[in-house]
Amino acid sequence: MMREDLRDGSTRWREPTRPWVTQCALSRICGVCEGGLGRPIAFVGTTDEVARNQFHQPPMHLECAARVRTGDEVVVSTAGFAFVRPGRDDPDRSPRFEPHALL
Repeated sequence: MMREDLRDGSTRWREPTRPWVTQCALSRICGVCEGGLGRPIAFVGTTDEVARNQFHQPPMHLECAARVRTGDEVVVSTAGFAFVRPGRDDPDRSPRFEPHALL
């Protein structure tokens, strides 16, 4: 989820777009608050994403991940990650993140 500031000054959460996910990866910014990422870096995902070590949500601060995680999602933390852009023959057409060693 990412933050979207509305005209009335309020904020809502919405699903990330491919360009936004890419910007978060390349600029090393949090997908929720847009602040610069230090370490540790958090990812929110399903148990299947944890098992594959591939996440579709952008990287986040631990505090931001705790705020947006739903009851059935898991938060994992890492010091670094690889950003994977899908190839033409990749069955998963979404960009994804592969954390290095989990903390």
